[in-house]
Amino acid sequence: MKTVVSVSQGSSEFDYQLETEFLGQPFRVIRLGSDGDLERAESILDSVREQADAIGLSMIHDHYQVGKEQILHPDTARLEDCIPDKPVTTGAGLRGILQEWAVRHTQSELGHFFDNARILCFNGQASYRIARALAEHTDNLFFADPYTDFGVPYLLTSLSHLETYTRITSPFMYRPAAARAVEIALHNPLYRLAEGMVKTSLSEAVESAHVIVASIADLEGMGQKQLDGKTIITSRVTDSALDWLKARNVAMVVDYSPWLEGRPVGTNVMEAMISASLARTPEQLAADDYLSVIQKLGIEPRIIYPNEYRRVNRFAFVIHPLSQQYLTKTPPLDWIAEVSPKGVMNLVEKAIAYTPPFIYSKVTGIASPTGDEVEGWLITVGGTPKEIMAHDPEFTYKRLLQAARLARKLGAQVMGLGAFTKVVGDAGITVAKRAPLPITTGNSYSASGALWAAHEAVKKIGRVSVGKNGKMAGKAMVVGATGAIGSVCARLLAKAVDEIYLAAPEPAKLLALKESIESETPGAIVHIAGSANRHLADMDMIVTATSGAGKRILDIMKVKPGCVITDVARPLDIPAEDVAKRPDVLVIESGEIQLPGHVRMKDIGLPEGIAYACLAETIVLALEGRFENFTLGRNIEWEKVREIYKMGLKHGMKLAAISGVNGVFSAEDFDRVRTLAAEKDKPAKAPLRKKAKV
Repeated sequence: MKTVVSVSQGSSEFDYQLETEFLGQPFRVIRLGSDGDLERAESILDSVREQADAIGLSMIHDHYQVGKEQILHPDTARLEDCIPDKPVTTGAGLRGILQEWAVRHTQSELGHFFDNARILCFNGQASYRIARALAEHTDNLFFADPYTDFGVPYLLTSLSHLETYTRITSPFMYRPAAARAVEIALHNPLYRLAEGMVKTSLSEAVESAHVIVASIADLEGMGQKQLDGKTIITSRVTDSALDWLKARNVAMVVDYSPWLEGRPVGTNVMEAMISASLARTPEQLAADDYLSVIQKLGIEPRIIYPNEYRRVNRFAFVIHPLSQQYLTKTPPLDWIAEVSPKGVMNLVEKAIAYTPPFIYSKVTGIASPTGDEVEGWLITVGGTPKEIMAHDPEFTYKRLLQAARLARKLGAQVMGLGAFTKVVGDAGITVAKRAPLPITTGNSYSASGALWAAHEAVKKIGRVSVGKNGKMAGKAMVVGATGAIGSVCARLLAKAVDEIYLAAPEPAKLLALKESIESETPGAIVHIAGSANRHLADMDMIVTATSGAGKRILDIMKVKPGCVITDVARPLDIPAEDVAKRPDVLVIESGEIQLPGHVRMKDIGLPEGIAYACLAETIVLALEGRFENFTLGRNIEWEKVREIYKMGLKHGMKLAAISGVNGVFSAEDFDRVRTLAAEKDKPAKAPLRKKAKV
């Protein structure tokens, strides 16, 4: 039987001894703690020299390789020199492989998990292999080495910074004189005064990170505020450690340590066993030796959810002031608007368009029934629609790309474009090509939400019967049916309404669309027409989806009383003055979405927890982990409209509100349309005739 002894600088309270079989050979493993006493560790090593076939050193620094710098730790070298005739290892060779594999395994298993994540490594030198692997997926790398080495409240912000720091500090890091200087500093009253500030700074760094690379001991003193929703990459996660992480609401743990006899063991133990089994020193072990053992033993990183499945993804969404009136409600511009002469706000509106993007609100609390969560940021660009349309597209592209760089720095994995930012130029295509993260305009869910809202509005008004299968016993028309959005709406409505009329000035395209719809929806009754007005008076629902901004596309005075019109064109097809002419008709601009969970974000002009459909699309993609360019350009694919609708249902999205040109409709609005439409249905009374005088 071969014997491996692990001599740890940790507590002797956790000493153990076990017998097992390893690579077909019987082994005895003994763990002996020295309680942080280096001389005691030397004494233990001397006492086990004869019985040990190989020795592991635990809770002590490896000899680090950071960039081109090789750092030899004097305490480690001192213990290694105690037994020159036996294999002695810290497990560095195996640890480096398992650390890097943990990152690659997690990224492969969970898909895009580390994309743009903010990573904080407590000891960048010890986790250099992990950091290099993570750098393939994110630029947001932070290293706390100045804190942990010298108590200096400063974070290194890249691999190159870590390598430079190591090159500068390694010549004196572990010299006695340096150790004495640090010891003196630690007892200096000024240092003690600043110590609280340093801890606060490190605490804030933990709180702003998404992934933390650290030992459980490193995290002592951190509470739920700092660790809630975080992912921890670490080793040797015991049951007690897991309970500690669970109490702090940690979302996920990646444990790269190997297991033996149902318990996690140090890589120093495993590497010592490999060395003894193969009768080679750690320096003689090759990649094939490690790979052979890993495969034979089935070692792989563990992905652990301390409570239950929970994954937190991240998004960003771009907003902007919709009018000069919005600016006057924003501090400190509200004060300027009150005290400035009339006309000054016109200059302010122009100036604000040039301001760099900034964070308007952090968004938290969005939680899907699946266990997936998202957090995000609403990022404001300053231009009102008037200013956006007054400049060439490149002006807005520049600001959107600034917003995208800010979103990446924050850790967002996908970014949505809101309001007029998705209309400018080629509707997101150019921005997506240049941006450092995926982009969507949200128009797929906007189209889906508008039709969803129309269907609900028809039921609320109650003038048309809707069957148990959700199909409406009436007639619907799509104006602009051959366009990108119009054809999507036509395909969806054909499944939801008894008869559908398609209107567009393109006869050949209409014929092809009719043929396609009848093929994919057997039994659909489809009519086609070159213009809308001929059949308006018979329609129970109308969808306008043209690209003819500024042109009157239908005569609203010919529309049937109680009709529901959904305007999905951007800019809108039906002007507000036309809407005002027909209070007996409901004109819908959009369907708003109720987000799942307990949502916390600043006011965006909607009730709490409710979002515009374009924002909801960005959130759905983040919940689903679909970090890709989704809806771009003016050609919306109806498959994507259907897909985002299904994904939304999966993650608990609900239709929350139905909006028109004047905001969200109330129950009184639906009652008004129903009442006025019923009054118009009544036959007009014939005028009384006066009797002729004889």
